[in-house]
Formats: sequence, C-alpha cells, structure tokens
Amino acid sequence: MRPHVELIQENDYVWHGAELIGGEGRASERRLSVDEEDGSCSLRVDFHTRWGRGPGVHHADTEFYVLEGSMTYAGKEYGKGAYLYVPKGVPAEAVVFSEGSKVLHYREYGDAGFDPGASRWADAREEVIVMDTEAMNWDAVPNAGPMPGLFIKYLHVDPVTGFYTRLVHAQEGWTDHRLAHHPCYEEAYTTQGHMEYNFGTLDLGTYFFRPARVKHGHFTTQEGGATWLLRSDGELMNWYTQNEWLRWGGEAVNYGPGGSRMRWSMSSHDLGPAGRSDRDHEELAASVAYQHSQGEMDAPFVPHGTGVDKSVIALAKALDAAALQGGHGGHGHSHDHDHGHSHEPEAPALDWGADPASLEHADERTDRLSHNWGAGRQWKQGDPIPGPILSTLPVRSRSTGRWSGEGM
Repeated sequence: MRPHVELIQENDYVWHGAELIGGEGRASERRLSVDEEDGSCSLRVDFHTRWGRGPGVHHADTEFYVLEGSMTYAGKEYGKGAYLYVPKGVPAEAVVFSEGSKVLHYREYGDAGFDPGASRWADAREEVIVMDTEAMNWDAVPNAGPMPGLFIKYLHVDPVTGFYTRLVHAQEGWTDHRLAHHPCYEEAYTTQGHMEYNFGTLDLGTYFFRPARVKHGHFTTQEGGATWLLRSDGELMNWYTQNEWLRWGGEAVNYGPGGSRMRWSMSSHDLGPAGRSDRDHEELAASVAYQHSQGEMDAPFVPHGTGVDKSVIALAKALDAAALQGGHGGHGHSHDHDHGHSHEPEAPALDWGADPASLEHADERTDRLSHNWGAGRQWKQGDPIPGPILSTLPVRSRSTGRWSGEGM
C-alpha cells in the first residue's frame, strides 16, 4: 500500500540515483510516493546526461511524461508534453531522453525490472501508447462540480480496470465548496498554476497521493488557473460531504495539571481557521450561490474555527433525533435509594442517522486488502456507496501542507 501523501513540494525531497534498469546514462529521482508491497511508485526524474535504453519488456505498467526536454521513442522525437505508456509484459521500443530533461515517471503493479529484448508475456494485454499532449485539445469535463470550468486530456484508460491517466486544467475562478471522496485512489502533480484547497496550496511541483475515500475539497483556483497530471486506479465517482467535523478525546491518567487525571476533548473546530484569503471566502460563497441557482439544496461554507462547533451541533441533533424516536438514556427509576449497582453515567441514546456498518464497503474487513483502510475497491452504479474515511496524519513536507480543521 502507499501512504496518504498530502501535501508535499518536490523540492523538499532528496535526490536518489534513478532506478532505471538496463539504461545507459546518468539520472536522479525524487520518490514522491512508493508502495513497498508491490513496487508501484511515482517519481520525478532528472536526466543529467543523455540516457537511453534498448527494446525490452517492463515488469510494471510504466509511464513517462516530459515536463522539460525531449524523449525519442522508436526513432521519433517528442518535446515537452510527450507521454509514453508501456503495459507490463508488452515489448517496448528503444527510448532516449535528452540531457537536462525533467520527467514524471510512474510504475504500477510491479517493480523496476526490465528484460532487454524479451518477447511479449502470455498474459500481457493493452498496447503501447505514445503521444504529443501539447497537440491535443482540451475537452470540457461534464458535471465538473457546482461550477463549470474544468477541462481534460485523456492519456490512457484501462478498459478492464478503469485505471486512467489524464491532464486536468481548472480555469481561473473554478471553485468547489464541498468535500468529495472517491472509491479509488487519486494522485496528482501540479505542472502549472495555483489552487488553494483544504490540504494547502497546489502550485508548481506540488504532489499528493490520496487513498480511496479520503475527503478533500474547498477548492479555489487563482490567476492563470492550474494544471495537473492526474492518475487514479478506477473511475472517479464524486460523493460529497458538507458540515464536516471531527472530535476526539479521552481521560488523561497523568498529564492533567500537576500530573493529575482529567477529562479532555478537542475537535477540528478547536484547530482554528485555515487562514484562507478574503477572495477564497468570496469564491466559495459564490460556489454555494451557483448551486442554489441550479435548484440544488446546499449548506453555506463556514470555515472551521468560526461560528458554532459543528461537532456540538451534530451531537445535539443525534440526541434530539433519539428523543423524537422514544430513545432515552435513563433507566426509569429513582436514584434516592441504595439499589446496589454503580452510578456510572449510562450512555445516552443517540441517533446519528446512518448505521455505521452501512458506510463501509461490504468486503473491506474480509478481502485481501482488509489490512488497508484506504484501499480502493471497484464500484458500479447500484452498489451501496461507502462513506469517507479518516486520515489525520498524511505525509507533508516542510514548505507546504495546511494544519487546520480543514486539513482533517
């Protein structure tokens, strides 16, 4: 499994010698995220000299995207924006990257192994894709959220698994005030522009890897828009949350005043506002207004740390709902006599709405991925929709990321 990485700036990461087996030349890589179980990884590679490798077969589904410089594949040269996809087990032609090239490199479902001159594997499927993405047109994304303004270039879509790679552009002013979660993982590297969202600032060189069902949003797009190379291991269905909150607590044994015991609790509200700009708040409010104009019901955007603590409101609603249904937290008799049992307070009846079991994927505690709460599982129309999961400590690098209630 890969950890939740959100948000890092690649310049905060150290360089390693690039693991490009069978090639000639010198290159270094930054390891943006790695799955140490199956070898999958997302890398930023710099080629310090001309680097080349002859024909052969990769052990993983392999992708290259040229940020700067050039790539020559099967004798044809491509510049900035060149994209190459080679499925594992499918023979690749010779590839060369020019000195000084800066490249995104991905391996999925396999390690860095490469067999020079090997034949096609018996179970291999799909074919090699090579394209000049700079020559492609942008297509508008249907149902892009509360507001139009998202555009896409599809680079690769796996017809069996739904895994796909694409370039996505948000035009200046595109906003979504909601938090979304998906049935699959999502990762992105920012190639241009500036966007603010609940986890921080997305600008050139920032990267995230977000496991399935981790909620994210509160997007505002700044001057010039923003562009990413974005990948996911399935169809990106959008399921939305509003009025989100998180509360945790316990009973201290020896860290109260003077080392004493104490009860305590904190919430995402207590972490305070995220420091979003006035412009951000105006655009998020405009996103709510736009959805209202489309006839949709929606709640206003209220930043964490302002107004009333949403966890307290949710608790009050749960108590009220239980009371309306006849629930109670007492045991129906007087406490004015010694009846021989503890007077520990009984848990009040609460009605949170949904049964917690209904928010899980049916197989997530029993299948081969049960060790990983954030594992993506295929979902199709008509299946029960799983709720979002909690991820309170993603990997963040020193110059980016946002510690606030929004980023939880």
